[in-house]
Amino acid sequence: MGRLIYALRHLSIGRWTVISLPSLWLAIFFFVPFLVVFKISLAEPTISIPPYSSLLEWDPEESFATLKLNLGNYLYLFEDAFYLEAYLSSIRIAAVSTFFTLLVAFPMAYLIARSKSTTRILLLSLVILPFWTSFLLRVYAWMGFLKKNGLINEFLMTFGLVDQPLTMLQTDFAVYIGIVYTYLPFMVLPLYTTLEKMDLTLLEAAEDLGGRPLQNFFLITLPQAIPGIIAGCLLVFIPAVGEYVIPALLGGSDTLMIGKVLWDEFFLNRDWPMASAVATVMLIVLVLPIMLIRNTNSGKELA
Repeated sequence: MGRLIYALRHLSIGRWTVISLPSLWLAIFFFVPFLVVFKISLAEPTISIPPYSSLLEWDPEESFATLKLNLGNYLYLFEDAFYLEAYLSSIRIAAVSTFFTLLVAFPMAYLIARSKSTTRILLLSLVILPFWTSFLLRVYAWMGFLKKNGLINEFLMTFGLVDQPLTMLQTDFAVYIGIVYTYLPFMVLPLYTTLEKMDLTLLEAAEDLGGRPLQNFFLITLPQAIPGIIAGCLLVFIPAVGEYVIPALLGGSDTLMIGKVLWDEFFLNRDWPMASAVATVMLIVLVLPIMLIRNTNSGKELA
């Protein structure tokens, strides 16, 4: 009995040790910076360094401290339609990009999962290969492809498919292409991990029972791939909402995304409290659906 208690104690200590390391990492690099940003969002903009007021003011004569919280930044977010349009536009662009990324990534992941082991390693290497080059250079390369005298327009005009160059650069279409291309590996890898573990005997049983390929896909393959689809969509959607570089380089002046709004508030307007409020609301908008999905999945597992 004593040995059992001793073993359980060591198991509990080891478990807490493993959990504490990532928890400490999240606390230092996520929770603490979030508290700093949230604190700034409750301040007032000032012409100083840093360009925001202090929340706590000490009066040496009266010997007491005054806490001043400015909620006007959050109220202004709901009063000004510009910020609401920026949020909705960012969510729309991110959602459409995530959908097309899924359409492109699913057949790629399925092909890799069903390939031989040697071929599978080569295909996975090709998926990860773009990470070996600069993200900025890859986006600049797409500018060369999409501009009016770029490779795509030259190809179309050479074969007589179009009479005049198409306007692709500085449009939402270019932003979609840039996001899909950039975040494609984040969708392929979770899908591959899920599809590679799929039970193939279920497909064999379905074929023996007369199931058609398309029917087997929607009834067997797709349901088993749902965990990978959810993980991949979150990995693409969340960073795409706050994307700044791709809309700035490939999008037009009318391409409104919250990342560009944050940049303008921080560096052009130098309104750090307003920018912090925008970032805080964006984080809440992204985190709440993830928590709901997680709680829903936990409830299903317990059931």
